[in-house]
Formats: sequence, C-alpha cells, structure tokens
Amino acid sequence: MQAKTPSESATIATDIVLPSETNPLNNLFGGELLARMDRAASIAARRHARRIVVTASVNHVAFNKVIPLGTVVTIEAKVSRSFNTSMEIFLDVWIEEVTSGLRSKANEAIYTFVAVDDSGTPTKVPELKPETELEIERFSAALRRKQLSLVLAGKMKAHDATELKALFS
Repeated sequence: MQAKTPSESATIATDIVLPSETNPLNNLFGGELLARMDRAASIAARRHARRIVVTASVNHVAFNKVIPLGTVVTIEAKVSRSFNTSMEIFLDVWIEEVTSGLRSKANEAIYTFVAVDDSGTPTKVPELKPETELEIERFSAALRRKQLSLVLAGKMKAHDATELKALFS
C-alpha cells in the first residue's frame, strides 16, 4: 500500500448559513456545524483510505467565533495522520462576510475515522507522508493526541505512552 500525502485527501466544503440552521440569536447551531464537519471529514478519510469509513470519535472542537445567518462557511479537511486502521482528520472552519469578502478562521476540529471493509471489519489504511510545515506539525501532534486518548480510555498504560513521557521529562 503506497503512502499518500495530506493534499490527496483535501476536502473543501462551502455553504451558506440559512435561517433554519440558526439558533434564537441568528447564529449557526453548533450541531449543524458538527454535522457539516463530519461530512467533510468523512470525505477526506474516504479519499485517503479508498474504503468505507466510519466516525470513531470527535476528539476536539473549538467554537471560537459565532457564525451568523447569511455567512459563507468553508470547511477544509485533511488527513493529519494515519495509523493502522484509523485516521485523524484535522478541520479548519473559515467564515466569509459576503459584503466585504473578509475571511477569518472561526473554528477547528479533530475527528477520528476508521476504515472498514464491506462487512464492517476495520481494515488497514495507507501511511501518510506530510509535506508542509503545518502538515508535519499536525502529524507529530497526532500521535500525542492518540496516546493521551488511549491512556484516558484505559486502553494504554501511562508509562507506555512514549510521546507523552517526552512532554513531562
């Protein structure tokens, strides 16, 4: 199985915030944004694995800015690291004010997907070969995030978390 680059999984989804998707303050519902991010992340994961993929976890979501009614929202998703059968997907959410064209980062998230075969059994995914400085940074941090998640879930002993030890010693 040949390694792939993050750019091969790049997914960009652009949409506008409609009235039915907003809360009483006329801002995009958080759940609506989560669903949009899940779809973009699943496409990125599927492009990397070329398999059916399922959401394993939403590891991190930061709602840093509100997203008002009528705003153009662009979600950029890329695989940031692949493991044996799972992939971490990093998402950046950008908002654009239609009248001025000003674009700013509103949110970010990290999802984990698992590739499965037709019967739902996890299956191996290609390695990831980061190219840019940001991709290398996200690739490195992904192993620390995975080990922390495994330790917190009781699936890995803290003393076996080699990447986490490096942070504290």
